[in-house]
Amino acid sequence: MTSGTLERSAAYWNKQAASEERWSVPVDAAAIARAREGDWSIILTPDKTVPRGWFPADLSDTRLLALAGSGGQQAPVLAAAGAQVTVFDLSEGQLSKDRQVADRDGLDLRIEQGDMADLSRFEDASFDLVVNPCSVCFVAEVEPVWREVSRVLRPGGRLMTGFINPLFFLFDHDTPGADRLQAQFPLPYDSNSPELRDRALALGVDEFSHSLDTLIGGQMRAGLHLIDMYEDNWPGADLAIDALTPLYIATLAQKPL
Repeated sequence: MTSGTLERSAAYWNKQAASEERWSVPVDAAAIARAREGDWSIILTPDKTVPRGWFPADLSDTRLLALAGSGGQQAPVLAAAGAQVTVFDLSEGQLSKDRQVADRDGLDLRIEQGDMADLSRFEDASFDLVVNPCSVCFVAEVEPVWREVSRVLRPGGRLMTGFINPLFFLFDHDTPGADRLQAQFPLPYDSNSPELRDRALALGVDEFSHSLDTLIGGQMRAGLHLIDMYEDNWPGADLAIDALTPLYIATLAQKPL
């Protein structure tokens, strides 16, 4: 990822963390207490909870990487449920939310800052499970992320990830008064392209639609086997297309033994 894209993404999410938008509101102490008793769930996409069957029956001693998954939500819950969690993210503001929950509730969280496409600080086969909530739309190339995930997973380890259906990026969801059901942008959407730079600068962050070939096929080319998936909507998001088709996809993939 280019340094400019990284800088804009970090600044955008630091701003989101400061304003406490939805993905920057930490879970409360009650949620952590329930997780310690075995009553927990997380999301990768806006609404549906991840099936418990995607996780080991017992998270104790599971080495888990919360990849681009800070904000004080998934990582603390999974740590309270027994996993050995490393949360890795570009945004210091978002990471501070995980640190806040860890300090408040006495959780052992390893907190690391960096680019999701560069996991070089982690050794091969370092993790049993990688949990990646919707975030790959902020990286220009997604296949390097999958290759790094495959490398740091042990044989038999799993990746669960959420991402936006590329169809979302055909439409203008941000301009007031725009016809939001009129296809306007060619795919794959790349905010670094000259015709979209002004729009990206106005939004304050670079966005990339990728393709199903790179989002799903790329996982398989990285050596992971797709074993389950589901689709999701975002109720209340005020997106006209959301009433017509699910805009989010979650997949579960496994590294062969």
